[in-house]
Amino acid sequence: MSTDLKFAKLFAGSSAVTLFNALRAFAVNKLLAVFLPPAMFACVGQFLNLMTIGQATSSLALQNGWTALTAQNKDTPEKLLGIWRGGVRLTTFASLITFVVALLFCFMAPLHVLLPGIPTRLAQAAILFALPGIFAMNIITITAAVMNGLGENRKWATINIVASMWQVLWVAFFLYTGHLSVLSIIATQSVVAAIFAIQMANRAGFSIRKIWKSALDTRGPWLSYAMMGLVPMVATPLVLTFIRTVVSSNFGGDAAGIWQSVWKISDFLFMAMSAILTVILLPRVSPKMTRSEFFQMFHPLLLRIMGISLVMVAALYFARTLLVQVLFSSAYMGAVDYMPIQLVGDFFRAGGFALALVLIARAETLKFLVIEIGSELLLASGAYVGIRLFEFNGPMMAYAFENFVYMIVLYVVVRRLKWNTP
Repeated sequence: MSTDLKFAKLFAGSSAVTLFNALRAFAVNKLLAVFLPPAMFACVGQFLNLMTIGQATSSLALQNGWTALTAQNKDTPEKLLGIWRGGVRLTTFASLITFVVALLFCFMAPLHVLLPGIPTRLAQAAILFALPGIFAMNIITITAAVMNGLGENRKWATINIVASMWQVLWVAFFLYTGHLSVLSIIATQSVVAAIFAIQMANRAGFSIRKIWKSALDTRGPWLSYAMMGLVPMVATPLVLTFIRTVVSSNFGGDAAGIWQSVWKISDFLFMAMSAILTVILLPRVSPKMTRSEFFQMFHPLLLRIMGISLVMVAALYFARTLLVQVLFSSAYMGAVDYMPIQLVGDFFRAGGFALALVLIARAETLKFLVIEIGSELLLASGAYVGIRLFEFNGPMMAYAFENFVYMIVLYVVVRRLKWNTP
């Protein structure tokens, strides 16, 4: 199969799954926008950030590790079982610690400040509901990543599509009936889908029973992936929480909701691009490649990705008024004026993520962490300074600048990586 045909096939398959995920995100987002005012919408975003931190610490953010290590060891079954056993045990220990911390956080943290407008009892209930919800999300993430690493693209697609459908049905049913608070609904939306994901993965050989019977328990290779996954998954929600708080304190709760809607559109686009890139790029990069083999594969791929990103960003720019109307409601129309600057950042974000995946696949931990932490600090400080210089445009301008710098720095670093041969 030619390179172009293989790319087209992988792109088409991953795009179809991404479309389902985008429709799920759209449906959930639309339901929340219709039922909630902007200030409450921002509060839900705050709660999702807390859940993201919980998911990161409980899973050690090993999603890319599950894909890369599975792809690298799938031809040696016994070694692969040892890799899986190490990953499962690390995730189990991390989950237990995270859940204990979450219980303490539930009753000791100033929830009235973190989740304004939500009664403390409802906020505590939502955090308790989030514990099984986070566990379920981890199951879906791990099983899907393993299917990607094994090359089981149909099973990977099925897990993602079914999970998306169940999440929409779950949110729609409970919002309509009012049997749970909105935060508790969001917290538990992945529970049913996780049961299906376990069954699907078991058919491909990813069986917990087989994994626990393995004589090997390989944990060493996971440490680099844990560090590279945890830092962005924890740092990004913290930075977004900081920006949301600064926006709210300077412009009010509704303005924070408008900013949240602009960021949510960026999330939709990044979700699409990252899902496609993870399937196409991550399993193909190996430290065993020569320099010429890597760049012969990567440069054409990077050009394709930037071209696709440009088309998507241009489409969103020209359709931004309709997009905000469809995704949200008339209360969020102010977001239209601030999307163009944000879309510039989205364009560079796709290329930056492609370059970051190279460092992740090669386990270039130190380089990745320095760049990631630096970019998060640049975004936070840029937003803070930008608000004072450019008012509400500040966070969007900081986002565009941060992603441009991120991509340039990563490209220079990737060019200087050492391979098997010059």
